[in-house]
Amino acid sequence: MKRKNIFIIVIGISIAALVLGFILSSQFQAHKGHTLSSQKDIYYCPMHPGYTSDKPGDCAICGMKLVKKEVAQEIEKEMEPGGIQISAERQQFIGVQKETIQKRKLVKEVNTVGRIAYDPELYVAQQEHIEALKAQENTKDSKLALIKEQMKSLAEAAKRKLLLLGMSKAEIEELSLHSKADSSLYLPEEDIVWVYITIYEYEVGLVKVGQIIEIDSVAYPGDVFQGEVVSITPVLDPNTRSINVRAKIKNIENKLKPEMFVNAKIKVEMGEKLAVPEEAVMDTGERRIVFIALADGYFASRKVTLGHKAGRYYEVLDGLDEGDLVVTSGNFFIDSESRLKSAISGEAHKHGQ
Repeated sequence: MKRKNIFIIVIGISIAALVLGFILSSQFQAHKGHTLSSQKDIYYCPMHPGYTSDKPGDCAICGMKLVKKEVAQEIEKEMEPGGIQISAERQQFIGVQKETIQKRKLVKEVNTVGRIAYDPELYVAQQEHIEALKAQENTKDSKLALIKEQMKSLAEAAKRKLLLLGMSKAEIEELSLHSKADSSLYLPEEDIVWVYITIYEYEVGLVKVGQIIEIDSVAYPGDVFQGEVVSITPVLDPNTRSINVRAKIKNIENKLKPEMFVNAKIKVEMGEKLAVPEEAVMDTGERRIVFIALADGYFASRKVTLGHKAGRYYEVLDGLDEGDLVVTSGNFFIDSESRLKSAISGEAHKHGQ
């Protein structure tokens, strides 16, 4: 009887061991299967990160090409915020066009307004300077030091007045040499007139003495008068944030009259500069950005620092390199999709927390 009980106990233990082994084996296989499943490739939609698949294909929501997660993560490490991938079909649909960044010979036009000079004040100031120089010369041998000092001070004051009225040092030296005030400042002459043009602060650095200037007047449609920049006023007008530039113009047939309003144009040779098309630049108000095209349909936004605009190109100061491929058309759609992706990703991250 005792042996029979022992046998029954042994049989029971064996059965329990088999059951336990089966349970542990099942759990191991399930865990193994789960591990293998988690190691599968995952593809997701850049526009809808919540949509995933274990194989390549298109997003069921928007039709965009799915991206392998690991590949996308590696590429996005090299991208600035605002990057996105867009399929070739989608690029064609939204009209994406691109242009390679390169150095270009830039010529900028400074377009502004002016008037034909009627400046008797400057003419009188020139006369005063000439008379002061004569008085200084006539008293240079005087034995009265006070008289000599007064004549010198008078000449210096007359010179400073001419500078403040817009004459350059070179002009004043020439005036002192010839001792003749310029009557064309208030009386029209047959061959020459003065024109005063306005240059605003943001373009002051572009205008130099000696540059060629062209003007035209509504009084003579189609006629263009040429001349040369002679001097630049040294003081900025705080009200208009501008300076006056004085130029001598050839007065063909004595057509130009004092106080006539004119349009003025100065062509500025800027030399070879790295340049970006204006169509590629998006101004957010706080910064300027462009989208550059990367491999495999990826696009990244770049903040850029720009200089002067010449024609349809901006001078690039920082943010782009020669050879970069920038988007010139369709960038607004890319920006919109990029912002949408960022918003969705941020919302998904918020819900996942």
